[in-house]
Amino acid sequence: METCLLENTMPCYNQQLNNKVNDSQENASKQVRFSNSGFQEQSEPFSDGHSIDTVTLLSSEAQGLIGPQLKLLPLNDQIRELQTIIRDTSTSRGDFVFCADRLIRLVVEEGLNQLPYSECTVTTPTGHKYDGVKFEKGNCGVSIMRSGEAMEQGLRDCCRSIRIGKILIQSDEETQKAKVYYAKFPPDISRRKVLLMYPILSTGNTVIEAVRVLREHGLQAKHIILLSLFSTPHGAKSIIQEFPDITILTTEVHPVAPTHFGQKYFGTD
Repeated sequence: METCLLENTMPCYNQQLNNKVNDSQENASKQVRFSNSGFQEQSEPFSDGHSIDTVTLLSSEAQGLIGPQLKLLPLNDQIRELQTIIRDTSTSRGDFVFCADRLIRLVVEEGLNQLPYSECTVTTPTGHKYDGVKFEKGNCGVSIMRSGEAMEQGLRDCCRSIRIGKILIQSDEETQKAKVYYAKFPPDISRRKVLLMYPILSTGNTVIEAVRVLREHGLQAKHIILLSLFSTPHGAKSIIQEFPDITILTTEVHPVAPTHFGQKYFGTD
């Protein structure tokens, strides 16, 4: 057995673990927390002229102004790096896809935390009982074509048997009005929880039209979790004003969204 040295300055792992267990016992209910902190004294500029400090502050302020329906991933250096590479005009397509898939996976993982769980007890290979949790049935994904399809594999990597529907919506170049061209959902979608996938929220018009289609199929907005990578304040606010019960999960809220995402990801730029 290893001996803990320098007890006054460096507690061993078991001591740290015990402290965490004691803290968790005080709050037994499962909660998902999204951090809007992380504002550091750095000023590394993005290519659009905004510093990382400004971007972090914009996201935090937008979350406060728009409300609790807008949830941000906890910001860290890993996410900042992925965001920077995706925004960088000099990034190769191979690096772009690799980093986009990594960021998508992080968003999907947090999105799954928003779905309902139920408690369960299982038997381990040693014959012991373990109290855990499992997904409740009735979840599915819906991707808004084409860019939303980039997020499908990330969802399947986490839930390999999940059903995924599709919506094709295009906006008129002059009026900017969204029009639905195709929609295919599981027949019982009105009884499911839906992860709606669309990586870039710019105006919000496409998502609003997609949610309207889902509501026409009997799905309530409160059962929709919108997964995106980047959002503008205007886009997020427009969606929540139209559907106050929807949940939006994103990594960043910024006035300038990387609208080249779909073309770069699929190699059509």
